[in-house]
Amino acid sequence: MEPRAQHFAENRANWDDRSALHEASGYGIEELVADPSAISPALAQDRERLGDLTGLDVIHLQCHLGTDTVGLARLGARRVVGLDLSPASLARAARIAERCRADLELVEANVYDAREAVSGDFDLVYTSIGVLCWLPDVRAWARVIASLLRPGGRFLVRDDHPMFMAIGEDVSDGLRIEQPYFEREQPMTWDEEFSYVEAPPDAPAIAHSRSHQWNHSLAQIVNALLEAGLVLDSLEETPYSAWCPWPDLMVREGDRWRLREDPDRIALQFVATAHRPAIDADGEG
Repeated sequence: MEPRAQHFAENRANWDDRSALHEASGYGIEELVADPSAISPALAQDRERLGDLTGLDVIHLQCHLGTDTVGLARLGARRVVGLDLSPASLARAARIAERCRADLELVEANVYDAREAVSGDFDLVYTSIGVLCWLPDVRAWARVIASLLRPGGRFLVRDDHPMFMAIGEDVSDGLRIEQPYFEREQPMTWDEEFSYVEAPPDAPAIAHSRSHQWNHSLAQIVNALLEAGLVLDSLEETPYSAWCPWPDLMVREGDRWRLREDPDRIALQFVATAHRPAIDADGEG
């Protein structure tokens, strides 16, 4: 097996295991089931950026358990597609969607194969939190985004900031840059039997603990979108994180985390919005 195919295969197995652990952790599922108007905290923070989705066609890339995907349907989208690499994640997403009475199309595919795996074009492509680190080539990713959008269609990505991702896990002596900030051919390889959620003691174990990640600089991400023909509409960096890798250094504020001291010294997330021009450079539109 080619190295990159091996990387994806091991990541798929890792996320299959994570899906069971994440479901056992709660993951906000029961809140979505109990309240037909509820949307996930991750989606709620971009509610204004998303705008009115009534009657629109939306695709959610790397949707995992589909909790954000359910929210996109609840915001009025006409067609909502959730795409993910992990079949176990999608099986759980299907059950969650059924419990939430949300009409979703769930597609198993690598994000790089999304254009071939899904029919039609979309008014919105959405992806959020912990997505780009699993992709080795950010330029190819951006081309997929552009190919999925119809003229005038919009794109929103919220993710961990690449500077945040470059800081090591051992912060006993403070924050230190240990991982590459820029994209590299070779991945960062981890062997960990835990995930980013707090799970109960009886939660299913992560048996396939080996995974591979890649970082991408903020400029590489933005330039990839521009080179794919998209127009950048906004770019924001924030001192808040969706998860807590450094318990001794961070404090929780609602559904977010920030550094306890001097939180403005480093960006922990970024959010970018872009659109495909109504008329492309080649005259199509």
